[in-house]
Amino acid sequence: MIIEEAKAEVFWMAFKGLPRKEQHLIVQKLLQDREFVEDLLDIAIIEQRRSEPSRPLAEYLADQQK
Repeated sequence: MIIEEAKAEVFWMAFKGLPRKEQHLIVQKLLQDREFVEDLLDIAIIEQRRSEPSRPLAEYLADQQK
């Protein structure tokens, strides 16, 4: 496990150990951060589309020119 994963695991365990009300308050605070929400949505879209076939950027850009 790399250090970032270990830190994330410690944070997650601490979060899960909090009472439900405190967990809710933390999530509310996170959702007030527009940049965090945008990042979260980007991650969700990437995960949702991970199984889709990819194509080279040049091909995509050429299609946009048509």
